[in-house]
Amino acid sequence: MIARYTRPELTRLWSDDHRYDIWLRVELAVCEEMEAAGTVPRGTAAEVRSRAEGKLSAARILEHEERTRHDVIAFLTHVEELAGEPARWLHLGMTSSDVLDAALAVQLCEATDQILEGIDKLRAACRRRADEERATPAIGRSHGIHAEPITAGLVFAGFFAEVGRARRELVAARAEIAVGKIAGAVGTYANLDPALEARALARLGLQPEVVPTQIVARDRHAAYFSALARVGTAVERIALTVRHWQRTEVGEATEAFGKGQKGSSAMPHKKNPILSENLCGIARLLRGYAQAAAENVALWHERDISHSSVERVIGPDATGLADFMVRRAAGLVDGLVINRERMRRNLDLTGGLFFSEAVLLLLVRKGMARQAAYELVQRNALQAAAQIGAPSIPSEKSFRVLLTEDPDIAAKLTPGEIDQAFDLNHHLRYAGAIIDRALRDQEENRQ
Repeated sequence: MIARYTRPELTRLWSDDHRYDIWLRVELAVCEEMEAAGTVPRGTAAEVRSRAEGKLSAARILEHEERTRHDVIAFLTHVEELAGEPARWLHLGMTSSDVLDAALAVQLCEATDQILEGIDKLRAACRRRADEERATPAIGRSHGIHAEPITAGLVFAGFFAEVGRARRELVAARAEIAVGKIAGAVGTYANLDPALEARALARLGLQPEVVPTQIVARDRHAAYFSALARVGTAVERIALTVRHWQRTEVGEATEAFGKGQKGSSAMPHKKNPILSENLCGIARLLRGYAQAAAENVALWHERDISHSSVERVIGPDATGLADFMVRRAAGLVDGLVINRERMRRNLDLTGGLFFSEAVLLLLVRKGMARQAAYELVQRNALQAAAQIGAPSIPSEKSFRVLLTEDPDIAAKLTPGEIDQAFDLNHHLRYAGAIIDRALRDQEENRQ
């Protein structure tokens, strides 16, 4: 985990101290259920808890691990140092992965709750911007080229909806990952009891693996990290849009720029979309971690250890980065400076070329064959487009004027009908309804 891209809450969650505390919780949960079943003396868990809880030393455990080359044995050795004789009842019939996988599930669930909190902040920011900009006209683009009008509010409503879908997938992945196993060496409960397992895991907020081996099946983890990657791509789409908006030639929105902030060590005039660029980079990492998790699914027989080193990296890193990025994205959207005047200027840049479809449809309704109508509109549109950005031409005429002067079009459409086709309000008449439809889904997307 890199401190630059990790909040302290996530750093603490993946710390050695917190991990060992969860290991102790797992052992004590099993011990308490064994006490209830009569296989361990009453009061054992309470005695161990009073002597060891809050007193574990990560440094001491790592010192033992240097000698034993086994993390769980090192942990149990240290607990025995603290708790004495009662600690001999811990880990009865269990294998290391019973502790490790249950603890990993707890950590992933805790991390997910932090990420979901950040996602809700991001969606709230997108919702607010969708409302604020619902009537702000802008040009929609396909292939990066001017297409037809939209509103800035529609863009934010799209972000809101997409992040909501990613949230639903992450919630489902949290449920799938909230699974452990207390089933012994190869998952057959040779020295344990499935009923005891269920009760012990319930104490930790987990469900039992359906068919345990020595480990919890790693397809669950693959689904989880895939869900994190989807969150990343949803954020990346927001960031990529902001990067385009902030280009000098576009100028439709910019990231907030704080007092004293600098854009370039060489060029004092620069304001760069650094937050958005950072988020695009983090999204690439999350997709990479999803690939690594997929590679962890196929293990030899009842398990091998090839997944372990991967998870020690991707568990903390992926959750830490996802948590960081959704909160950074929330701040990005909240602080975004919208240039409505520039949006309108860009919309008007082509002199109404984006009304070409409306003219085409009018000609079709007047009885023209579609392809013939298309060619008529296109020849005027291309002539008008050729003048955009060119030096002043004495004969320069707007798209609308060219249409009215085209005898083939004039034979079908009156100037008044052409004017009707150039109606921005007609194009955007459903924008508010689309935004409302997206925002109404908020509660559904929280499920």
